[in-house]
Amino acid sequence: MDSDFGVPRELSELQKKRAQYHPELPPCLQVSSSPSSNDGVGGGESLGITVRVEFGDSTTCADPSSTNVIGRAFPHTFGQPLAHFLRATAKVPDAQIITEHPPMRVGVLFCGRQSPGGHNVVWGLYKAIKIRNPDSVLLGFVDGTEGLFTQKTREITDEVLATYKNQGGYDLLGRTVDQIRTTEQVNAAMTACNDLKLDGLVIIGGVTSNSDAAQLAETFAEAKCPTKVVGVPVTLNGDLKNQFVETNVGFDTVCRVNSQLISNVCIDAQSAGKYYYFIRLMGRKVSHVALECALQSHPNMLILGEEVALSKLTIFDITKQICDAIQARAEKERYHGVVLIPEGLVESIPELYALLQEIHGLHNQGILTDKISSRLSPWASALFEFLPPFIRKQLLLHPESDDSAQLSQIETEKLLAQLVEKEMNRRMEEGIYKGKKFNAICHFFGYQARGSVPSKFDCDYAYVCAR
Repeated sequence: MDSDFGVPRELSELQKKRAQYHPELPPCLQVSSSPSSNDGVGGGESLGITVRVEFGDSTTCADPSSTNVIGRAFPHTFGQPLAHFLRATAKVPDAQIITEHPPMRVGVLFCGRQSPGGHNVVWGLYKAIKIRNPDSVLLGFVDGTEGLFTQKTREITDEVLATYKNQGGYDLLGRTVDQIRTTEQVNAAMTACNDLKLDGLVIIGGVTSNSDAAQLAETFAEAKCPTKVVGVPVTLNGDLKNQFVETNVGFDTVCRVNSQLISNVCIDAQSAGKYYYFIRLMGRKVSHVALECALQSHPNMLILGEEVALSKLTIFDITKQICDAIQARAEKERYHGVVLIPEGLVESIPELYALLQEIHGLHNQGILTDKISSRLSPWASALFEFLPPFIRKQLLLHPESDDSAQLSQIETEKLLAQLVEKEMNRRMEEGIYKGKKFNAICHFFGYQARGSVPSKFDCDYAYVCAR
């Protein structure tokens, strides 16, 4: 496998067919023009230079009680008027009609975990600036934020994009550290934008990346840096939502791919009739992916992190719930099933979350990993020693770049499977459970779906988000 970013891909027949698809645009983004050539543009799109925009009310917070706090934190960027793009036939008296589009220079980078559809954001952005002025330039930062800091760029062209349209992954440009947060990083980003004379900087990523983008935009505005910063919600977790952003690029694809895998496992469990599958799904702190996959694949049990946190369920409460379900199914001669677990569950269980917070606090104090267990408080030490060795090791991992736990590396499904097996054996010894011996198989469905070919919805949505 070649690790060079942006090199032409060798596509399979399916990928070649997928690359031929041109995303559809909503009427409000179909720019009007005098059609001289279609430049290979399809999907209801026409060459042109006329854009109609209506500016509305000022932006607000999803939570009105946070308005003052956000306003103080972002005095230069918060409260800007909402821009509504209008279709060519719309008759709005006070709409602004923009017909002049000077050439612009725009930078784009991937900042965050891979999510299907990311490449189409770059494609859509490229088409958007080229349609309005062929002399515009799109620069991709290679290696994500590290490329931004070191000004490592690749000019995006039709030839570069040819084998990446409607394809999964982030290998067009790659990604590295997922943050632009420290003073040194922010200054390096500003220097890059000034040196490269960028009119705009587009950051493709999830919650953390868009939070950094918002702060970067505020810093640029305060410093009177001419570069405008735009964040695009691309994350498989589906956790970046408000009244304007209904879903995130990649969520649809990931849920479809995972649901197919889960459905296959459900069939396998029913066929063998003797295994319980514990499947952990990627999704960070929220359970959106697990919930959507459950709605599509119909497993026997879904554990929602939000419900666990709200009800303050302990690890023993969850174990009991699973065991009760297994025992109830055994009474109907059913000794198989599928249990879905969100990867963020470990941070939803009160005692495990408190333990993680204490461990991270010791990390921040510079305590060596092999010394942390001896520095825990008495209650945390007791819980830590109760847990299986493999979980102890995983809980001690250094936090992510956004200071959250390395959730993808903490095998909560194996922990639950072991606790359930121990409890079912106890019930069997005491005569409470009289069914067959409990057998568990564990899976983590995370990385399998991140590089998937995007669904039609994500191809369209990603392309449109960049327009």
